[in-house]
Amino acid sequence: MPVLEISDLITAVDPQSGHRLPVSRAEVIRLLDEAGDARAARIVAGLPTDRDGLLDPDAVDRLLVSVHAELQRLSEELRIGERLVHLLGPLFQAIRATSGPGRYRLVDVGCGLGYAVRWLAATNALGPDVELVGVDLDAALVTEAGRLARAEGLDCHFVHGNAFDLPEAATVYISTGVLHHFRGPALSEFFRSQAASPAQAFCHFDIAATRLAPVGAWIFHLARMRHPLGRHDGVASARRAHSDETLLRAAAVPGITPLLYEPRGAANPFCTTLRPIIGVRPHLEDPFRRSLGRAARRLVGPDYLTGPTR
Repeated sequence: MPVLEISDLITAVDPQSGHRLPVSRAEVIRLLDEAGDARAARIVAGLPTDRDGLLDPDAVDRLLVSVHAELQRLSEELRIGERLVHLLGPLFQAIRATSGPGRYRLVDVGCGLGYAVRWLAATNALGPDVELVGVDLDAALVTEAGRLARAEGLDCHFVHGNAFDLPEAATVYISTGVLHHFRGPALSEFFRSQAASPAQAFCHFDIAATRLAPVGAWIFHLARMRHPLGRHDGVASARRAHSDETLLRAAAVPGITPLLYEPRGAANPFCTTLRPIIGVRPHLEDPFRRSLGRAARRLVGPDYLTGPTR
């Protein structure tokens, strides 16, 4: 049976216009019951509705902002900012070496409350020539991200919409905890959208698909999350994580060289929680590896899929 996340079901947005769509609580419960997830169905049954049985959008927004605020603790404890800079620093160094001085643009896809973008802005870790933008289809999350950035006096901004339909394209796309939401052909289409853009590279962190991941997610979310929805979806995310092989195959789209950093077979399963799939234009691979230095040994490419143990 499919593993479903409640947060994916209780909001709906028109991907073209970005307009909020009504969601029937009964329909969400039906989907969860069909997936064999009675616990999730009970959680949704407790959410408020209007007279027609449609979920109260304001209540849903408040809940999701609250859950994402708690999720920020996960990003802090896993040192997501430092992990991003470990790779993005050398990546932008390679881009500057091949493109020359200019203005570059980093776009965080599905930014949520914008923790990654706000951390990069607060530390100025990538330099003043990198514009920082967060994009999300959820208007409530983007609004809160913008409020936090203003309160913190940060030089970054947030956009409600589709990250691949912005007036100005990204130089580099990033995301954290987004890839497992794309299933089947949608995962390859996600990477094809970036390859079809003028972007030079992408770097997407997501949960490493290890046997310990669901257990670790359960322990962390039980300790850190107050609402049952956050606890449920944290474990569901770990169960939906894509394998290294799935990510490498999906990211192997025309015009992009896919690279996986710290693949499962070369990492300690007790320490590995998130790992990135990186994609670069072919001319950037060698400069990127040189900029990484000794850490480049942790990169594997498409040949990882055809090695003797695969």
